[in-house]
Amino acid sequence: PGLWALLDRIGCDRGPKFLRGDSGIASEAMMAASEARQMKYLFKLRVTKNVKKAIERAMREGEWRNAGHGWQGKDSTLKLVGWSKPRRVVLLRRRLEGPLTDSEHDKHGQLRLSFTDAEDSREVWEHTALVTSLDDEILTLGQLYRDRADCENVFDELKNQWGWGGFTTQDLARCRLMSRNVALVYNWWNLFTRLAEPTQHLEAVTSRPLLLTSIGSLVRHARQTTLRIATTHGKAGWAARALEDIAAFLRALMTTAEQLTPLQRWYRILSHALRHFLKGRPLRPPPRLESAAG
Repeated sequence: PGLWALLDRIGCDRGPKFLRGDSGIASEAMMAASEARQMKYLFKLRVTKNVKKAIERAMREGEWRNAGHGWQGKDSTLKLVGWSKPRRVVLLRRRLEGPLTDSEHDKHGQLRLSFTDAEDSREVWEHTALVTSLDDEILTLGQLYRDRADCENVFDELKNQWGWGGFTTQDLARCRLMSRNVALVYNWWNLFTRLAEPTQHLEAVTSRPLLLTSIGSLVRHARQTTLRIATTHGKAGWAARALEDIAAFLRALMTTAEQLTPLQRWYRILSHALRHFLKGRPLRPPPRLESAAG
């Protein structure tokens, strides 16, 4: 209900191109509500009994198309139990190679994994299915759904590496305060790492030890003070060059800071951090923000 209230409030012309989600929300109610609002969707289906039958038929028929990243796809139309009408379903398969794992429990109740090799003449496939109202080709749909996982990785990082879900209290105001603090620090750190590596996102589990964990010593000699920083990280050379580049950028910004407002300085930093996306274009604040700052 909250999602539909948001989409109804912002209007169709400013809403998303389509909805995308995993099998947890691929229900008749969700799809019917999307169709009533003429909102396109792309959801993953649970591999139920009828979906398995469709995959078995498709395996016998052949004519699978490339879906990218080793996947193959085939169009189908299904009306599953509980659905009000038939819908487009894209069946996906990917051949598995190498040793396979099989889990079982021993007499003590401990989980035990066993490895087996498939025979050369036997093909082992991984299967999944997508239901969609989009008209795109299979290759595009496969990539669109894989991009969903990339989006969810951000939330996984926030919860597991920043502790966004690691606090519980009955005081809603405190929960909001903590969640906003975590989100703020997360944004700051990502902008800092973008200054160091503009072409890719660096997760905190690897970037924090790389750029924060080091040993510093202060040496004073002949009226000079020298700060020496040492690290044993395997990518210490890259980190040193990245930090030197950030320091050089900030020093250059300080030379012109007197002519810039705080908001203009902030947008200079944002433009440099997001230069991979901006392609050399400067990021400028909207006019209303400039007038408000003045």
